[in-house]
Parts: sequence; C-alpha cells; structure tokens
Amino acid sequence: MADWDDLRIFLAVARSESLSGAGRGLRLDAATVGRRIARLEEALGHPLFLRSAQGYRLTEAGGRLIPHAEAAERAMASAAEDLAGAAAGLSGQIRLGAPDGCANYLLPQVTAAICDANPGLEVQIVALPRVFNLSRREADMAVAVSPPEAGRLTVQKLTDYRLSLAADAEYLAAHPAITRREGLQAHRLVGYIPDMIFDKELDYLAELGAGAVPLASNSVSVQLMWLRAGAGIGIVHDFAMPFAPGLRRVLAGQVALTRAFWLIRHADDRRSDRMTRFAEALTQGLRREVARLEALAAGQ
Repeated sequence: MADWDDLRIFLAVARSESLSGAGRGLRLDAATVGRRIARLEEALGHPLFLRSAQGYRLTEAGGRLIPHAEAAERAMASAAEDLAGAAAGLSGQIRLGAPDGCANYLLPQVTAAICDANPGLEVQIVALPRVFNLSRREADMAVAVSPPEAGRLTVQKLTDYRLSLAADAEYLAAHPAITRREGLQAHRLVGYIPDMIFDKELDYLAELGAGAVPLASNSVSVQLMWLRAGAGIGIVHDFAMPFAPGLRRVLAGQVALTRAFWLIRHADDRRSDRMTRFAEALTQGLRREVARLEALAAGQ
C-alpha cells in the first residue's frame, strides 16, 4: 500500500520527468527520490516509469495512478485548509504563472499587498513569455492573455487593459513627425520576435499592418527598455508607461488596442477555499492596479 509521501514524490517525478527536477522541488537529492520511486513500484508491483536518457516517462500503470495520486493531493490540501481555518488567513505557498508584462509591472505590488494581509503566505511568480501547463503543475494558477480552448480548467476574466504606440520623447524630437500609420514605415520598430509570439493576441504590429521589426524580443521588458533608450517605436502596455516616464504616445487618436487578462485554474481547485480566496484577492488587486496605473499613464 502506498502512503501519501510516496505519492507526492511520484507526482513530482511525473510532472518534471526527471529525478533531479523532482528533487529540486521537493528539496531532496535525486538518489533519495529514485529510491522512493523504486519502493513505490515494489509496493504496487508495477513499473511506473520508463527510464531513458531523455528522462522519466509514465508507463501505462503510472498513467493510471496519476488521478488517484492527484485525488490524494487534493485531499491533503483540503485537510490542511480545514485544520488551519479560514479565519487564520491565507498561508502556505502559491505559485503563479504570468506573461512577463503582467509579472513585471502588476503582480509585484498586487501580491505584496496580499502577503502583507496574510503573513503566512508565500507567493512565487514565474514570469515566462509562453502558455503555462497547469496539468503539469508548472504553477498553481496562471494569468493568460486569452482563455484556453481545452483542458480541465476554470477560466475567469480578470480585467481589460489598454496598449498604445509609444516612443521616447527624445527619439520623437530627433525624427520626422508621424501623423499617419503609413508613416511608421520610415521608423525603426520594436516588437516581438515573429516566430516566438505564443498567442495571437500579442501580434500587435501585424494588426497595425507594420512591416519588419528590426529590434525584436520575446520579452516585454526588453522591448520597453529599447524604447526608453530611444531605439525606436513600439507597442506598450499603458500600465507600464508610468515606469518609463520619458515615453510619449504616438498616433494616440488612431492606435488604441484593448486586450484582457484571464485567470486560469485547475478545475479541481474550485473546491479549495484557500485557492479561491487567493484568486479573489488577486482579481480585485489586479483590477485596482491596472486602473491606477492607466490613470497615471493618461496624465503623461
């Protein structure tokens, strides 16, 4: 019979597909993780993983064990919440994935305020310019720029946000004035690497009919730093503009984009009071912060 600790280690290996990756998350050495997996396989009488140079892949038996192990994981989390009690506030660790624009310019201050109100809470922000795989527990929940079309997930709209075409004031003073979209062709554009745009909602420049992007990065923060350095013209989140006071809007009456952030959660987390309360605090905090920063940007 498997105990919960063995199942916890099994899930970590299944999600990371390696002993070392699982060990880092569990704070165990790889050899210990390997011994625990071997012990679990012996107890169940079935191999759970196929070992190869590429890593650990689930066998058929391992795949059948996954839902049972995840059910045990949820039960343990629920028990911990019940014992802690709702009145005690949020506690424990929550890992939140987000695209780097949201992660850099919104989440630090929003999550800091949540942690101030809940001293026992630990928040980890994973800022990656790609879609998160919640089924592999890369994060407990994720902010996305478009809702997923498949998977056992719950989706909640967080807030709309605006984006503008912008450049540094010194760049604009040193280059010909732009009065029409067609005038962008005479300027150096800053934007995403075309083949690394992970969501169609981020293909801003194509929407404007812009051509080549001489300065391109998969990171919003790198793009913003180029613009601050006077390197060219690009699309900027309005909520990021207060962090770059030298930027000025370009074609403000002609170019104004609106997008939305969505909160993606595991479907099973609907039963978790802790996750639901964190999601509510995150939603309220993000809405307030986007409104505050966009109001500041409007005055620049």
